[in-house]
Amino acid sequence: MLSSIDRPVGSLATRLAFFVAGFGFASWAPLVPLAKERLAVDDGVLGLVLLCLGVGSAVAVLVTGAPNARYDSRTIILGGGLGLALILPWLAVASTPLGLGAVLFAFGVSLGSIDIAMNVHATEVERAAGRPLMSGFHAQFCIGEVAGSAVMTACLSLRTDAFVSALICSALMTIAIVLAWPRFLATGRTEQRLWFVLPDRGVLLIATLAAMTFLFEGAMLDWSALFLVDRGLVSKAHGGFGYMLFSIAMTAGRLGGDAVVTRFGDRATLMFGTLPIMIGFAALLMAPVAAIAMAGCLLIGLGAANIVPVLCRRAGKQKAMPARLAIAVTTTAGYTGMLVGPAIVGLISNMAGLPLAFAVLGVLLCTVTLTAPIVMADRH
Repeated sequence: MLSSIDRPVGSLATRLAFFVAGFGFASWAPLVPLAKERLAVDDGVLGLVLLCLGVGSAVAVLVTGAPNARYDSRTIILGGGLGLALILPWLAVASTPLGLGAVLFAFGVSLGSIDIAMNVHATEVERAAGRPLMSGFHAQFCIGEVAGSAVMTACLSLRTDAFVSALICSALMTIAIVLAWPRFLATGRTEQRLWFVLPDRGVLLIATLAAMTFLFEGAMLDWSALFLVDRGLVSKAHGGFGYMLFSIAMTAGRLGGDAVVTRFGDRATLMFGTLPIMIGFAALLMAPVAAIAMAGCLLIGLGAANIVPVLCRRAGKQKAMPARLAIAVTTTAGYTGMLVGPAIVGLISNMAGLPLAFAVLGVLLCTVTLTAPIVMADRH
């Protein structure tokens, strides 16, 4: 049973949870150069240390899947949010590769925990509201990323000590998650006997598409700047503009995504998303000037914006297995895709060049959207 708390209030609390997760995740990014300087390691060692964040997130998603299926997700959201806030300052002071790796692993565990729990809760809030809300929730994660990066960067730019800067960000996260806590919708302990069930074909398809989408997002984050620079379209100083425009378009697309889904439905939203993706990748791959490539990044972000929210909603609606476990499977697959995506792009790039690797990304993303009729089938 849902609590008597007003649904709009529950929706606001859920948005805060997504915002906190994005804020905490992005607050770490400006600290990476300082960590490299502090540890005095090369890029290879730093890459291995940074991998601990993704491994921790993936482990958390696997471990918290069953508790989310049995217990109220509010407790896990609170624990994950507070975990991010408590661990972040230690990322600013860890002085050895092993120490930083351990802290990053713990940070990843908190991030993965809140990620799966807030998606489970978002599905329940959306079901209670009786209308699409998932895109708006995921947009708050993107907004949180912008805010977290901006606050941390601003503090460091003012020559504030890194540890103090992290404490400021932690305080903001703590305030937000504590304010949200009593406003979450309370749900009964459903699916109590089901700690694990094998996913059916429909859930596996949704999870596979989520993995492909996260693979693409991770690859865009790590490789888009290098692609633009290698093509001679922008200077090294401006290489990040492509991903910035991609992120802005994705955020805007998600902010308006719920209205689009309400009017056209999940299937049409996925299928029509293919068109800007195809045009965007064509522009990016064949652009003779930077402006066309940047327009391509915008179109790709806009077309891809609502794929993950729709997939999460479908995982929550299917009847073949408990909704909470289906979301856990989908989220686990997503994190797996994000972990291996950059490596796959690097492998293809070494064998056939970065342009071909990006062409493969475009084909993958179009495949995701073109499978909409199967994903939307009633048996899923």
